[in-house]
Amino acid sequence: MIHARRKRQAAAIAGVLALAGCSGSDAATQAAPTWHNPQVNSVSRVSTAGGVLATTSLRPDGTLETLTAELATGRRLWTAPATMAGRLPGMGVAPPAAVTTGKGHTVVASIDPPEKPVPPGAQGARWHARLVARDARSGRPSWSRPVHSAFGPQRCGPYLCLAENTALPTARTVMLDPATGRTLWRLPGIAEVEWSDASRMVLLRLARDPVLEAYDLKTRKVVWQQPVEQALGEGVDMSGGWAFGATRQDLVGYVAPFSDTRRKRVSTFGVFSVRLEDGVINWMRPNVVRVYPSGSPGFAPVVRPVDYQGRYGGFARLDPDNGRVLGQIGVGEVPGTGWWLAFPARMDRIGFLKHGTDGAVYDLASGRPAQTAGQNAWSFCVTDPKPLPLKGQPAGFYSVAALCEYDLGTGKRLTGQTAPPPWFTGSQDGWRLWRDERGGVHGVKDGAVAAPGMYG
Repeated sequence: MIHARRKRQAAAIAGVLALAGCSGSDAATQAAPTWHNPQVNSVSRVSTAGGVLATTSLRPDGTLETLTAELATGRRLWTAPATMAGRLPGMGVAPPAAVTTGKGHTVVASIDPPEKPVPPGAQGARWHARLVARDARSGRPSWSRPVHSAFGPQRCGPYLCLAENTALPTARTVMLDPATGRTLWRLPGIAEVEWSDASRMVLLRLARDPVLEAYDLKTRKVVWQQPVEQALGEGVDMSGGWAFGATRQDLVGYVAPFSDTRRKRVSTFGVFSVRLEDGVINWMRPNVVRVYPSGSPGFAPVVRPVDYQGRYGGFARLDPDNGRVLGQIGVGEVPGTGWWLAFPARMDRIGFLKHGTDGAVYDLASGRPAQTAGQNAWSFCVTDPKPLPLKGQPAGFYSVAALCEYDLGTGKRLTGQTAPPPWFTGSQDGWRLWRDERGGVHGVKDGAVAAPGMYG
């Protein structure tokens, strides 16, 4: 996340769409184990490991906390104060990182407030926060690490990775032993983990010339490198945001456009795929923007082309394995204004939701219009989200969006007992997790194939 990461909670490109907060349903499916924990106001993505889920929750006083719960039941385990130090608003609220060590012990790591509060307006303070790792089930602290500024911890295989000192010239990315906090490896500059397994990880190095790099986790040696500009062309600027998602054997990435008002130009943007094995570019789709809501780039990417005059084309769903168009509609079929995108669970159709009235829907395979009567689809509930009232943080952070189900024939929101579709929630270990508009967390174990969701 950022996603794109994202980056992801920001308004969508050029007023076409916007990321927003809305509601999921109160239950999933009666045929599968399901739960709902309303005693939380989750505002970040959810991470899971060792049968435990972790998220960042907003307290009534505007401060943040790390919250964990049992994955099987949703029952809360423990909470601890949390904060952000140096994270950019466009990245969304930082989630905790849950990781199971090589010895089978699961820890949850998060950014905590400093042990001694930093006085307001203090200049040059060395430590603004702490990275704290706790036992996933008991919440007992295992170790802590002082932090000046950081984007937030990430799981990288059986380890923890952290881009730290992000606001300083000494920015670096470190790999830590999750059991002890011992530094295992350092890499100059800021990097984000886009994919990892037990033996390898892929980093996006956020430099003037951004590059994807794969590392062997045991030797820490570079396996392959692939400059982002090699895939999309010169002029990439990651300030617009990005998102990545993995298929079975590939990593699919999206780089959003960034409008440089000083230079009066728009940066290079588009979607591309590289092989996880060797970094070879599989396919590329330059000059397309990702639309919202939609699936992860690695699962169900939906895009819209933009020409050199800034004019938008129609909509297309791509096959993440080869970049081919699975279905599309032309720009002539796009209705006027006042609509929001909506997709059914199978994403075989594209809907244009108009609140309180009849919308429009098209079959993606044929591009032909379809009946809106009885056609249900998922879209955002709130089209004008409000920034989170965070205490002691920069303005502009938004909670992770949720989806609502609508009848496209009437434009009315449905209140049935269905879960948001897998292209939105993703699935890990057979579990699909999502938040509703009140921040409550839901889970359903329906055995869906492991896949990334909209937020990775």
